[in-house]
Amino acid sequence: MSDPVVTVERRIAARPETVFSFFTDRDRWLSWMGRDGDFAFVPGGAYRTHVAAANHAAGHFVEIDPPKRVVFTWGWESGGMPLPPGSSTVEITLEPEGEGTFVRLVHRDLPPEACVPHHEGWVHYLDRLVVRAEGGDPGVDSWLESTHV
Repeated sequence: MSDPVVTVERRIAARPETVFSFFTDRDRWLSWMGRDGDFAFVPGGAYRTHVAAANHAAGHFVEIDPPKRVVFTWGWESGGMPLPPGSSTVEITLEPEGEGTFVRLVHRDLPPEACVPHHEGWVHYLDRLVVRAEGGDPGVDSWLESTHV
């Protein structure tokens, strides 16, 4: 039996270089997910970000391959669910599609009970990324004051 995996895909009307920058620039990252955070956008670099309510995600970057791929570990330092920082892996691939980008996010190494809430979370945040990367404003993230993980 294989490990549970969460996959979320989106098409974004922006070039891969633009979309990629939302995964490798602090201010751009925080414009679609999180309130604040510290990021070292290099392989082996750590990050910690306040994602929702009292939930802080943490991990480190494994691979950064502009403008095609970003891989980082993921887990909850506080709040969230029992998923220690760095205990799961998120892989984001960006494929050119005309003038746009096909985004595939695959989150691996999750315990079975974590799949549904993480799928819900990634759907929420990738929908916000689509709006932001296409030049819009997704508005205030209601999850920052809620109990969502």
